[in-house]
Amino acid sequence: MLTLQPTTFADACEFVKQYHRHHIAPQGHKFSIAVADDDKVVGVIMVGRPVARHLDNGRTLEVVRCCTDGTANAASMLYGAAWRAAKAMGYRRIVTYTLAEEPGTSLRAAGWTELYKTPGKSWSVPSRPRMDRHPLGQKTIWEMI
Repeated sequence: MLTLQPTTFADACEFVKQYHRHHIAPQGHKFSIAVADDDKVVGVIMVGRPVARHLDNGRTLEVVRCCTDGTANAASMLYGAAWRAAKAMGYRRIVTYTLAEEPGTSLRAAGWTELYKTPGKSWSVPSRPRMDRHPLGQKTIWEMI
């Protein structure tokens, strides 16, 4: 049986390092939640401030990582828990992004709404060159309000 439990930033980062398909652990977060099958952690979700500055209004959070080991229903359970926790803390909206080729099944199961597709691009610009360590393709933005 799957159960939610608190987790530390360090433990969530270690889980992401071991299991995430295309991202490294984020630099920070507001909170993280784990889901366990008996005593074994099978997934984590990390929630922080929105990366896009036009969404960072003080009442919106972003799921910056959701990662599981493939256990059925773990991701949708985490997405639902993240919204409930954010809402309990006074936030009015939570968003996340998926790669365009990902179907979003877990998000739909948790009640999230698909908003639109982003163009996807590099964060690197001549005035501030950066090393891209993430997929640069089109993404889908999802929300829960």
